[in-house]
Amino acid sequence: MGATPRLADVDPHTYNLDPKNVRSRLTRRTRAIIVSHQFGLPADLDELLAFGIPLIEDCAQAIGARYREQPAGTVGSVAIISFYATKLLTTGEGGMLLSRDRRLLARMRDRRDYDERRRHAIRFNYKLTDFQAALGRSQWRRLPAMLARRSAIAQRYRHRWAGLPIGLPSVGGDRKHVYHRFVIEVPTAVGTTARRLAEIGVSARRPVYRPLHLVLGLGGFPGAAHAYKHALSLPLYPALTSQEEAIVVRAVQQVFA
Repeated sequence: MGATPRLADVDPHTYNLDPKNVRSRLTRRTRAIIVSHQFGLPADLDELLAFGIPLIEDCAQAIGARYREQPAGTVGSVAIISFYATKLLTTGEGGMLLSRDRRLLARMRDRRDYDERRRHAIRFNYKLTDFQAALGRSQWRRLPAMLARRSAIAQRYRHRWAGLPIGLPSVGGDRKHVYHRFVIEVPTAVGTTARRLAEIGVSARRPVYRPLHLVLGLGGFPGAAHAYKHALSLPLYPALTSQEEAIVVRAVQQVFA
């Protein structure tokens, strides 16, 4: 599209886009803000909306999350959702675009399918197969139960780890977290902690393999840098058994007691 992306920093505790940092990076040419609801927690949308710039909500990790009683993905101008295998709802691959703007939706529909068009333009072949759509529909029926299971595990983690020297996922009265990932803040190096947990039989890793500012060799992103050093994602998913959950609980207690 000829646009130049500009990175903004995250809050090192919520891992969501920091509105104050966004404000410092806006220019007269800014046309949109892409905001990811990281790990299942909605971002601070009110502050971002106050800039008067269209929001593109990335809900890949936040299907079912709510911000001030509104479903994530219904606040901005556009929402995008991923249905990859590791997401809250999967079709194996693929995704969805949501908007209330009928004209914008018509433009998107025009671009997703290139065949038999009278007017020549750049178009793509972005379609789910029928098999993927059927899987997605079956997953949709199961989504409330899967989200409830995630929430129940998360609450037990919070209770069992409340006294440990770790930072637990942020929550707020006006935001419903759906726990795509259970990300804690550890006081020591992430790599060292992950290795100690692995020795006990628990797999844990950085929630983001490598932040984009590091890929591009950029400085000036202390929030993301802090998260890269101290954020650790622990096992939490609907198929996690009670026995496996107990192993995770004891392992974290053993490492941080």
